[in-house]
Amino acid sequence: MKHLRTILLFAGLVLVLAATNLNIVGKARVIQHGRPVLLELRPVDPRSLIQGDYMQLRYASKAFPSRDTATTWPRKGTVVLQLDDHQVGTYARQDDGSQLADNEVRLQYRYMTLWGELRYGAEAFYFQEGKAAVYQEARYGVLRVNASGTSVLVGLADKNHRLIQAE
Repeated sequence: MKHLRTILLFAGLVLVLAATNLNIVGKARVIQHGRPVLLELRPVDPRSLIQGDYMQLRYASKAFPSRDTATTWPRKGTVVLQLDDHQVGTYARQDDGSQLADNEVRLQYRYMTLWGELRYGAEAFYFQEGKAAVYQEARYGVLRVNASGTSVLVGLADKNHRLIQAE
């Protein structure tokens, strides 16, 4: 009996580690092969006493549907963003599975019923302590998005759409 319990414990540990590693590999693929998309930011405070330096990201309203529209949507799904010449995304429509134009991209969302808002899953950007001044000029969150709408926040960009690099 004790031997069986050890085997089950070990199998559970292997399963958890395998699932975690698959998730990491999936995110790495999105970063490597995903399409870059910039979402305009609203300014927020870049400091947390518990977590260290980070910027809480709030995207501009043009990246979202109207609040009334989204209340009828499922809790999870995808929207379609239209991209301009600088790859800045603007909400176009709820995804109906139709073919996308060259300047469109799918982006997964979660509808947060408690707050009545859509979230794209990239709401905080952490950076090295003491580098807050470098990121104060951030105007865009830079995401990498794959064809299914999975996104990974890879950085912040300035008003000229250039990725901000902390030296």
